[in-house]
Amino acid sequence: MDCAICLCFCIDPVTLRCGHNFCRLCIDLVLDTQEGAGVYSCPECREEFQERPALQRNITLCNIVESFRSSQPDQEETGVFCTYCIHSPVPAVMSCLMCEASLCDNHLRVHSKSPEHVLCDPTTSLENRKCSVHKKILEYYCIVDSTCICGSCILAGDHQGHKVDTLDQASEKKKQKLRNDLQELISKTDETEKEVQSLQENKRNVHEKSSGVTERVTGLFRDLRRQLDNLEKRVLREVSRQEEQLSLALADFIQQLERKKAKLSRKMCHIEELCNMTDPLTVLQQSHTGDLCDTEEGDKEDRERHDGRDLDEALISHTLHTGLSDIIAGVTGGCIIQEAADISLDINTACNDLHISDDMKIVSLSDINQNYPQTRKRFQKYPQVISRESFSSGRHYWEVDVSKSEWWGVGMCYPSIDRRGELSDLGENKKSWCLWRHYNRCGVLHDKKVIQFPDNVSSNRVGIYLDYGASQLCFYDLCVPIRHFYTFTVTFTEPLHAILWVGKGTMKICGNRSNQEI
Repeated sequence: MDCAICLCFCIDPVTLRCGHNFCRLCIDLVLDTQEGAGVYSCPECREEFQERPALQRNITLCNIVESFRSSQPDQEETGVFCTYCIHSPVPAVMSCLMCEASLCDNHLRVHSKSPEHVLCDPTTSLENRKCSVHKKILEYYCIVDSTCICGSCILAGDHQGHKVDTLDQASEKKKQKLRNDLQELISKTDETEKEVQSLQENKRNVHEKSSGVTERVTGLFRDLRRQLDNLEKRVLREVSRQEEQLSLALADFIQQLERKKAKLSRKMCHIEELCNMTDPLTVLQQSHTGDLCDTEEGDKEDRERHDGRDLDEALISHTLHTGLSDIIAGVTGGCIIQEAADISLDINTACNDLHISDDMKIVSLSDINQNYPQTRKRFQKYPQVISRESFSSGRHYWEVDVSKSEWWGVGMCYPSIDRRGELSDLGENKKSWCLWRHYNRCGVLHDKKVIQFPDNVSSNRVGIYLDYGASQLCFYDLCVPIRHFYTFTVTFTEPLHAILWVGKGTMKICGNRSNQEI
């Protein structure tokens, strides 16, 4: 009937599948501690369960325990008996710290009522409630040494002059601290639960988005295979048609040549007969009608015409390329990235250290002051320039050629970014996000927070993908295969402009590759 966990009588006993019984509260606490390990086990036999085992109430054991407790209710409650009832054990109701004795109701009535005789709940650990030095009752709490002391410790002991509280005062202060700690733990638990729920929701969203993308990609390739199969059949039909047409024409000409061959054979036989004749008159009379070796006119032209005929590979190639172009156009036309206007640089924002090309696509750091007209939009302190275009919705992708610069930054910013002071530097504020490279180092930067990558940019181009609605700004190294650098997740509050920071050399905005999927 004893619980193997608390070693006391089972309270509300329950049974595991292995047959062992425990207090419901005890086994619940054990299972709670095992929850993080991902596997549960019986504290007694160590049998493991993959899922948290269901607790079955042991009705038979419950009845036995209840019957036993009803027969000895007081003993079950305290387990402490009166010191003076020597003939039969009588449950104690109080203990006296001065007498170091426990008292039943009868002996409590005649017990001394003087203040020195301090009463407490029944206990067998009376010695623990006295000072180990002075053997007096512990009545105070030393705040300096964080220990319980007696009155003599304050007057002449090691705690003389220390700040003290009564046990009730110290206990109440500790309880208040524990209540505060408990409230803080409850708050942290609530916050953790909210974070867990948020992460679970994010996990579900990722799964749903992944399923949607997988379905679209699968459908795309299924349609590609169908279109490629159709194109293959169409091209092969064209090859078969040309083969059949050529075969029929060649077969007809072969028949003509066979007939001509037979005719020539007859002429050869006739000539041989004439050559074998001995009568000159007969020879002359048989051959005077014409030259027996004459051939039909046009034989040479017909032969040349048929000898030059072959499959029209140019037509076959045109059919193939046209079909492939139609397929590619169909695929890119249904891409998930919305088409954006080609990005061009706004010369009215360029720092005077920057030279902008006529097509507004190339920016270079110059040793010559460009002396641009002063405007409120122009960057004064750092070599930066932003785009004319802004984006406040949709998905957009663009690329920058950085092959001619080893010190640069590229990213997006709000139009309200500072243009003059220290906070105007790209990434050094809350209004801009960038990917940067400084010779052999690279990373991302936002609001002065730097994340440096172990690897440098390995290609000549970087890609920037903006999904305004999804609050995502992504940076890519356009090597083979494409490498994802970092994704900022931000709830954007203003339109976004592309921005370039040129520390050395030249940077070029490449043609916008709309209808491409990263």
